[in-house]
Amino acid sequence: MAISYKDSGVDVERGYEAVRLMKEHVKSTYTDGVLGDIGSFGGFFQMPKGMKEPVLVAGTDGVGTKLKYAIISGKDDTIGIDAVAMCVNDIVCQGAKPLFFLDYFATGGLKPEQVATVVSGVAEGCRQSGAALIGGETAEMPGFYPEGEYDIAGFAVGVVDKKKIINGSKIKSGDVLIGIKSSGVHSNGYSLVRKLWGENLEELEKYDERLGGKIIDVLLTPTKIYVKSILALIEKVKVKGIAHITGGGFIENIPRIFPEGIGCRINTSSYEIPAIFRIMQEKSKLSKQQMYNTFNMGIGMVVCVAKKDAEAAMAQLESTGEKCVIIGKTVKGSGVILK
Repeated sequence: MAISYKDSGVDVERGYEAVRLMKEHVKSTYTDGVLGDIGSFGGFFQMPKGMKEPVLVAGTDGVGTKLKYAIISGKDDTIGIDAVAMCVNDIVCQGAKPLFFLDYFATGGLKPEQVATVVSGVAEGCRQSGAALIGGETAEMPGFYPEGEYDIAGFAVGVVDKKKIINGSKIKSGDVLIGIKSSGVHSNGYSLVRKLWGENLEELEKYDERLGGKIIDVLLTPTKIYVKSILALIEKVKVKGIAHITGGGFIENIPRIFPEGIGCRINTSSYEIPAIFRIMQEKSKLSKQQMYNTFNMGIGMVVCVAKKDAEAAMAQLESTGEKCVIIGKTVKGSGVILK
């Protein structure tokens, strides 16, 4: 008796249906650089003109165990935004404009409507960042992923003129650090978050007055995408360095943009720390240092500018809808000093 691919757990017809359902979302992200259409073996993108020495900047990432909350709640429509955000927020730190994005979706049993919903979030993230979704992979892997679970990751490519690359090399003592506020926990630290709140959906669906919403909704708030605000800023103000506050929080990420011999002092009372982080510190009993070494603490991006440019930078960021605050300054030394 013959054993078919479908008998082994892979139904190619479901894959075809998933592609059909996601086509509209994918096409909504297309920009002038897109060549070809969904379904080719490779995605085509024409390099933009006008740069003397265009340099490609690439980044790849996933959304970590935040996925667990999307899966157990069935709220699959925003997790794709997180996948895009984690990649494009990284590459814009170098001054690069995102050109295109590719996604990878893997599951034990393909549900066309579910993958289309996830991809709708990916498309939304691409629209927010100006990137085109030009391809991806949908993998059905029975026996590898538990029933009902999936993974989503992505890869972004951007471009910057070589002379405009932002690498932190010009940062010196006395420069100003501007923090751009986050939308919440973003997509890092969820292994700890899940320890603190668990995975009981009934409990997660409860309204929390301190958070001003259901716990699950707060924890699934998508990562903020800063691309358009940052690109507008670097056109108006000389930006010396940009740090995306992801895993490792302030302690690990801010020093990544500093040249040797430079550290920083952060005034943690310069802004109001969102309730979600205060509650997590209370529940976990973590020290201030540990919290700032794990979470974004309400600041999703940090921009470094000369003191004379700080006011203009703040005004420009606010004009694009960002909420920002001066959180500290650079000093001679190394690392991050919290006060």
